[in-house]
Amino acid sequence: MKLINKILILFSVFDITFSHAISESDKVKMVQGSALDFIWLGAEHMITGYDHILFLIGVLFFLTKLSDIVKFVTVFTLGHSITLIFATLFKITANYYIIDAVIALSVIYKGFENLGGFRKISFRPPNLVLMVFIFGLIHGFGLSTRLQQLPLDENKLIFSILSFNLGVEIGQIIALLIIYSLILLSRFKFINSISKIINFGILIAGIYLFIFQINNYLSHEHHEEPINQSATKDILSNGNDLEHTKMHSEGKNHSHQENDKHHHGKNLHHDHE
Repeated sequence: MKLINKILILFSVFDITFSHAISESDKVKMVQGSALDFIWLGAEHMITGYDHILFLIGVLFFLTKLSDIVKFVTVFTLGHSITLIFATLFKITANYYIIDAVIALSVIYKGFENLGGFRKISFRPPNLVLMVFIFGLIHGFGLSTRLQQLPLDENKLIFSILSFNLGVEIGQIIALLIIYSLILLSRFKFINSISKIINFGILIAGIYLFIFQINNYLSHEHHEEPINQSATKDILSNGNDLEHTKMHSEGKNHSHQENDKHHHGKNLHHDHE
């Protein structure tokens, strides 16, 4: 019983640590979000996206040529940009726990391949460029499910999607600079041992993330789905109400100030008489 309690506590801690959903404060903030707000949110989501980062580490780990790095990063970027933009634009969605579980499978796949798992079972691995593109599509769909949690204004929908996508690319560049610097440092000494340790760690992390997301899916009685149209209207309405209240308050203060000035002027005129 104590062991079960410890496991449940561990899962709850990791739920806080690994959760990179759109927060309620972000939802309210993005009601009147500018391009910079969406860019910042996209960059932040990519940098804190542990599953995206783990997959990129696996993809880049054995690459040494700049041309190969550019090729794989471009293919991955193209894949996740396609689904991020079009799935959000046409409101194609799914339960994000399931999508994140599939993304975890991409992490498992890359760790398994880097450890030579396919060779050990005498199976020729699929074309890596094609697999990175396919997994890029899945990662982009995961990003789209998060973006669709926001109360996106229909009048600025394309603008918001492209801004968020630009932020994702900026976040990816920052993450890649950090990742590849660490990979280069790991190649100086004990490369074989470090390679096995890191890629085994990627494999284990992918398995844990898969179990973690499936557990989240099964444990939530009312699965959290991306925000629906009526909820979007409510949040947009609340945001407009707040803006209206603010303007009304400012107008009221301005009116009071004008009245004070008017009365003050009258009093001065009366005193002068």
